[in-house]
Amino acid sequence: MSDLVAIVYPSEAKAEEVRQKLLKLQREYLISIGDAVIAVKTDADSVKLNQMVNTTAMGAATGSFWGLLVGLLFMNPLIGVALGAAGGAIGGALTDFGIQDQFMKELASSVKPGDAVLFVLIKQMTADKVLNEIKGDGGVVLKTSLDEKKEQMLRDTLAKAAEAGASASAAA
Repeated sequence: MSDLVAIVYPSEAKAEEVRQKLLKLQREYLISIGDAVIAVKTDADSVKLNQMVNTTAMGAATGSFWGLLVGLLFMNPLIGVALGAAGGAIGGALTDFGIQDQFMKELASSVKPGDAVLFVLIKQMTADKVLNEIKGDGGVVLKTSLDEKKEQMLRDTLAKAAEAGASASAAA
């Protein structure tokens, strides 16, 4: 079973920095991520999603390949590639992979403009090592499906980073 974590950051750049750290930790086998999406609330009160996987491009590439094969069978590979790419792109655009887009947009609409929400679908993780890596990045937990003990550990870790940042600002 997977767990969902949504953390608010003050900018899209900061959320992307944390997502890249998590992907690095995944390559080190400390976390297994099903999906990681950044939702940014714009000044016009709309929400833009920065997906980890571009399903439209993936569908177009897959469709092009299959279109080429079918086109070769009927002696017209160029038309096969074009039709396959178009069909694959449409299919990819209609596919919702990982976390539901509508859920992310509804949740991200509650933050202030300019803020970014990092949604992470965690299959499994070594909690202490992952939290140790992201503790200096701050952020505020918006929503989570973690059990109470893990959620509190996450909140405490992020709160310590916020306190350290606030005390450093006050000292300057």
